Amino acid sequence: MSILTRERLLDGSLRQVLPMPAHLVWSDAQLARSLSETLTCQPGRADGDRPIWVFAYGSLIWNPLIATDAQCNATLAGWRRSFCMCTVAGRGRPEQPGRMLSLQPGGVTQGVALRVPPDQAAHELTLLWRREMGMGSYRPTWVELALEDGGSVQAIAFVANPTHPSHEPDDSVATVARRIAVACGAFGPNVDYLTALHAALQARGLHDAYVDAVMEAVRSLPAGGHEALKAGADPDS
Repeated sequence: MSILTRERLLDGSLRQVLPMPAHLVWSDAQLARSLSETLTCQPGRADGDRPIWVFAYGSLIWNPLIATDAQCNATLAGWRRSFCMCTVAGRGRPEQPGRMLSLQPGGVTQGVALRVPPDQAAHELTLLWRREMGMGSYRPTWVELALEDGGSVQAIAFVANPTHPSHEPDDSVATVARRIAVACGAFGPNVDYLTALHAALQARGLHDAYVDAVMEAVRSLPAGGHEALKAGADPDS
């Protein structure tokens, strides 16, 4: 049974079942303040209510857990995927940390723009913050997305926070592959996340050379990662 569910976000129990380092866990007040500050900075907010979009580049693509009333493939210029976040709970343990995705400056990222229904925005974004900002590992940032249909929108993207203790400067393919191949946490093997990400991108006709390279590097390892990849991926976060 999956640990990361909408029900656990709704009742707030995720933090009880996910063994996050206690000194890093954010309180409800910290989460609410971060969300409020982010919404206050929404471009064009002074012009009236505007739809709120979220940029999905990792597990939000295949397992968003929040209500959306529109989804569209989108491209974010100026940011790249990076397995620069150390995980010691969801996909790793303190003695064998895994790696999770963030966005770092430079390059281009293909992903999915998710639009949150206006009448549900406050509620759904609270759930999103519980999921993504449980330890304050990201910096919620407004970015401009180029939509597949030719339009553009301002969206919230969870980008790397280089001052956070979980940030790892070495996101090279070789280093990341070695960590992902063997790590396992409350959400399951780290390699399942990588496999699900790769499959989700392919299913939407998206591509990321960095993700492809990490996949290939894990497959080339002498043991562990290759067998895990062949076994298939857990569809959760």
